[in-house]
Amino acid sequence: MLVDSHCHLNYPEFQEDFSAMIARAKTLGIQRFLTISTELSKVQEVIKIAEGTPEIFCTVGVHPHEVEKEGPPAIQALLTLTHHPKVVGIGETGLDYYYDHSPRDAQKLSFRNHIRVAKETGLPLIIHSRNAEEDILAILREEKIQDMEKPGVIHCFTGTKEFALACMDMGFYISASGIVTFPKALDLQETIKTHVPLSRLLVETDAPYLAPVPHRGKRNEPSFVVHTAEKVAGLKGISLKEVEEQTTNNFFALFGKVKKDLP
Repeated sequence: MLVDSHCHLNYPEFQEDFSAMIARAKTLGIQRFLTISTELSKVQEVIKIAEGTPEIFCTVGVHPHEVEKEGPPAIQALLTLTHHPKVVGIGETGLDYYYDHSPRDAQKLSFRNHIRVAKETGLPLIIHSRNAEEDILAILREEKIQDMEKPGVIHCFTGTKEFALACMDMGFYISASGIVTFPKALDLQETIKTHVPLSRLLVETDAPYLAPVPHRGKRNEPSFVVHTAEKVAGLKGISLKEVEEQTTNNFFALFGKVKKDLP
């Protein structure tokens, strides 16, 4: 079994062939999908998709890019949404200083609100980080994220070795996306190979974005997570089966609300 631990299945790119896309993934052994909220104004779309397929679960949150438009989410609004049985995580949240689509102060407030909801509910955070490692670490420490045994995952990891180590010291998992297959991603490949143990690793697509080699430049979809898992196996010199088993076990350990056995 494999898991796509981060995808955006409510996006319009998937509406025409949604059922066929999920079927392709299942044929390759992908048995769980985590579809990620980026806007509370569209969160019911995300929840409806999770409700419609037993293998799909979802999160609730506001992406840092969307904070200016949506505003930092109210803690109570997020808490209410977490009561849904298919809602298993908080986010994606975090900070993005590369694009700066939202004011940094608003991003920080939004991030703190997500963290507080995660701590209150015990649900893991899904963190987006771009050119903001220092502030992300500072806020996590100020909000005492270490009080959570398994606080979450740094998704689509592209950061420094030092950031990976600091996050893992706090209890976070690291998620490898299709970027790890890109020929020029040498620093990332070295970090995944040498510094992130398999016991702390997840794999994801971030579909419809960032399709891995050999599909680079095309629409990404959950079935392509196999290529990321294959690359991780090659970097670590282990079998694809080992990567599949361990990353799946890691996913269930982190997202404890996801059902291992489906009806």
